Amino acid sequence: MTLRNILIHPDPRLNKSATPVALVDDDLRRLADDMLETMYHAPGIGLAAPQVAVMSRVLVMDCEKEEDATPDPMVLINPAVVWESEERSVYEEGCLSIPEQYAEVERPAEVEVEWLGLDGKTRRERFDGLWATCVQHEIDHLDGKLFIDYLKPLKRQMITRKMQKLKREKARA
Repeated sequence: MTLRNILIHPDPRLNKSATPVALVDDDLRRLADDMLETMYHAPGIGLAAPQVAVMSRVLVMDCEKEEDATPDPMVLINPAVVWESEERSVYEEGCLSIPEQYAEVERPAEVEVEWLGLDGKTRRERFDGLWATCVQHEIDHLDGKLFIDYLKPLKRQMITRKMQKLKREKARA
């Protein structure tokens, strides 16, 4: 497994739609392993392939946050929301591509998602709570959308300027 570099906003690749995966093979399984290792190391609860500069519709997530909880890593290939609740929930979201910036985002409280597993078989599951927020956030990445796109323009611009400054500082270091 290899730790991958996580793209930092603004980066044009983060605003592009990812391409559906045509074949579940060993290369894809290696990518998924790398993404999980990168996500856990960051540390985060979700990571989409475009965040590591791979423009494929793949995401990983694990929302088990308690210290004594058993990890529950998930790999979703070509995920799609097939149902969403009318009930909404608000969660303070962050993003590994927008470090140390958080904002409240409103999304459907529950979603049902269909995807391919690493075995190439179709799966379908209903998510709620943090899992629902996370899967929607990561699917947004696959569609070229960031959580800051839900914010008012002024707040979005402020966060973008902070990220530009962070990238300049990292480039100098």
